Amino acid sequence: MKRVSKFLEKVKDILWLSRKRLSDRQFMLVLSILVGLLSGGASILLKSFVFFLHEFFHHLSASQMWTYSRALTPMVGIFFTIFLIRFLWPEQFNKGLAPVVRSIRNEGGKLPFSQTYNHIITSGITVGFGGSAGLESPIVSTGAAIGSNFADFNNLRIKERTLLLACGIAAGVSAAFNAPIAGVLFAAEVFLIEISISAIIPIIIASATGALLSKIILNESILLHFTMQEPFKSENLPFYLILGIITGFMSLWFGRTFHKLSGWFFLISNPYKRALLASFSLGALLLVFPSFYGEGYAYIKDLATFHTYKLFEGSILGNFMERKTWFFISAIVLTALLKVLATTFTLAGGGNGGQFAPSLFIGANTGFAFAMVCHKLGFISVSISNFTIVAMAGLLSGVFYAPMTGIFLIAELTGGYELMIPLMLVSATSYSVVRRFEPINIELRKIKIFGKSREQEDQKILSRLQINRMMETDYDPIPPEMSIEEFVNVLAVSAHNTFPVVGNEGEFLGVVVFSKVKELVFNPPKGENLNMFQIMSKPKAIIQVDESPQSLIEKFERTMSFRLPVLDGKRYLGFITKGVLLGEYRKEILGEK
Repeated sequence: MKRVSKFLEKVKDILWLSRKRLSDRQFMLVLSILVGLLSGGASILLKSFVFFLHEFFHHLSASQMWTYSRALTPMVGIFFTIFLIRFLWPEQFNKGLAPVVRSIRNEGGKLPFSQTYNHIITSGITVGFGGSAGLESPIVSTGAAIGSNFADFNNLRIKERTLLLACGIAAGVSAAFNAPIAGVLFAAEVFLIEISISAIIPIIIASATGALLSKIILNESILLHFTMQEPFKSENLPFYLILGIITGFMSLWFGRTFHKLSGWFFLISNPYKRALLASFSLGALLLVFPSFYGEGYAYIKDLATFHTYKLFEGSILGNFMERKTWFFISAIVLTALLKVLATTFTLAGGGNGGQFAPSLFIGANTGFAFAMVCHKLGFISVSISNFTIVAMAGLLSGVFYAPMTGIFLIAELTGGYELMIPLMLVSATSYSVVRRFEPINIELRKIKIFGKSREQEDQKILSRLQINRMMETDYDPIPPEMSIEEFVNVLAVSAHNTFPVVGNEGEFLGVVVFSKVKELVFNPPKGENLNMFQIMSKPKAIIQVDESPQSLIEKFERTMSFRLPVLDGKRYLGFITKGVLLGEYRKEILGEK
């Protein structure tokens, strides 16, 4: 640990010297490269670790016993993941993309340092041992945390932290697929990060850095990569439109089933009982559908290249499923429909992973099955390979509400853009179908649920705040007829620069803010005897003493004011400042804890 601390100190010194010699823009470019290297490296490490575990277990597949023991290894991974999370990171572990989006929206993009490595460890174990989930969400969480902590390491502002966070996300996704354009688009679409022209350059550099690192280190057997088997035919456009509609409804099936089934599992309060039930359910599925083991990218490649003899290899019902074409097509459809169950069992059971790879898996099966049906009906021109590939973009667009990511990811994976037109048609159609029925995607739905519970908690805390306790009454009221000369005398002994203008019966008339009338006070117009009534202004809002604290908060937010006057009807009582309000709110939170 001492060596690590010394190394970090040296890095910090080097960055500090670089910051002094470089402009802010140049320094951000340097940081984007470093974040790209670290995030891309983390992505490569995770993919390689999982690939190594799968290869290790694959060598055991020669034994008949492995067919059955393969159904049990995911249980080991899930329980090991639960153990690590509960004992090492009980309070600083958040699964999925929702915590990252929530951090960007509400917390200035701050993420704990432990997130730079704990997702790599836990998701590697979950998926490496056969959990039916993807690695992209953990990769994104890791990249985002690397960017966030790099910003804190260099004392950067919120805007710069969010930019580096986006760099980490883009580099992680880019390295996972060797798809730099998709990495940039994923950061923008899914995480709703506003990218200006000046900000997009560091994100592009980080994404390109991650992709380059992936290209140098990883081979194609680890990456999801395709070569187009057949050219695009324009006469198949009506079939692509139908495919877009189907992938839209499959995306709805995926999102709604995952959401509801996860909710049922979390009704089981004991995490070990929940894990046991989910693991046995996943194991039962793996006996029939061995393709659910791990990410499933090797299976997708077999689909796209029409290696059908591998699709149900090792299944206890393999011979039955491959007996006749319609049985085979039905088995592919079942594979697409039931994959969501395998993913839910993995994640709701306690494993760590994401829905990115499962959405691609379901899309590939959907496209393959649709093309096979078209062939059986006599439409031979429909390309099984192309429809399998394009349907993945449809599911990705529908599940994550990210059509641009879906389009360019698949275009980059195929190594060309000949399928751009069907990719655009299927992605846009799928996205439109899903948005017609569901306004927000799976991850943002989690944020909405969290937001509701957080809002209820805030309402409870705010209800305990008392306006009388927060009100400051030491401001000097001044009469409306007071002259500027008299006002100067009051100003000289006052501790404030804001003065309420109050009538003879205590009624509030307005405020005089010295910083706004300074020129009139020291250089009054010649020949005019100005008084306070003439130079005062109306406040942007007023607070009644019996108002709710929620209303008070809304007025401060709406007017962007630092202080607002408090009245009882028309009678002036005092002022409340935003700082005092936030201080009292913080005391209530700490008091709860």
